[in-house]
Amino acid sequence: MSLPQSLRASVSPPELELIASQQLIEIVPLISMEKTAFISGAYGPLRPPNKARVPLWMAVNLKMKKKCHIVAPSWLNVEYLQEHLALELSQQTFSSLPFRFTEIAKVILDVASDDLENPDKIRSLMKDLREARQAKSREGLKTLDHSELSLPNLCSMEINEIRPYFVQSMSILTQLVRDPLRNA
Repeated sequence: MSLPQSLRASVSPPELELIASQQLIEIVPLISMEKTAFISGAYGPLRPPNKARVPLWMAVNLKMKKKCHIVAPSWLNVEYLQEHLALELSQQTFSSLPFRFTEIAKVILDVASDDLENPDKIRSLMKDLREARQAKSREGLKTLDHSELSLPNLCSMEINEIRPYFVQSMSILTQLVRDPLRNA
């Protein structure tokens, strides 16, 4: 969602991608490397052709240097995304997706689309899934209740997008509930 400057109190999408880059994913290394310690932890050893679990930031770095292939997460494939898109379109509730699926998918599609099966179809499904979920978010905000809000299975990017509207709406609703006579 494109937000006016006055409502941009949330974390930016690139910042969310940076946070998501701590998630562990699998790679197939093309080089050997001993176990290496970083601030976030120790990773390795890397021994081709054995898979290894490393943070997304490390996988991206190695991929850009052509030193590994990124193994797509189990949810980043056409069949899984089609199934969840069908659920989004047929149910009122949000389907259960990984919390940072949008950010991780974007990074992998940007850096390692050659490691994915049918990346163009995946991009298209991600766009359709995002639009379906955004429509549900907008509908949910229309029925906002000052006492309770439950949006299970909302992902980090979606929470970040609705946060400014939600905070402003809840502030107005709270004022209306506290001072019903003054607002009449």
